[in-house]
Amino acid sequence: MKTLGTHNYCVYILTNKSKTVLYTGVTNNLKNRLHFHNNPEPFSKAFTTRYKCYYLLYYEHFLEIEDAIKREKEIKGWSRNKKETLICSINPEWKFLNDDI
Repeated sequence: MKTLGTHNYCVYILTNKSKTVLYTGVTNNLKNRLHFHNNPEPFSKAFTTRYKCYYLLYYEHFLEIEDAIKREKEIKGWSRNKKETLICSINPEWKFLNDDI
């Protein structure tokens, strides 16, 4: 049985420094995941490494992993324009949020 209040899942959107690429992911530890995105393994072929997506623009919190995965898939299926609208709804200046986590 799950202990109430112990679940912490986030859907997040990262970008590169010039804000030309968007990456959507899901994690149970956003701070830790941001660290790994910013410090990739040598010779990593991961999307975020290849496109230098290290900057957090948006995140949502979920209590259930199933809900977080469903939301991640939903956002991944959206057009760039719709993702930009979502980001602007909470971060209209597209400020990098890494230090806020």
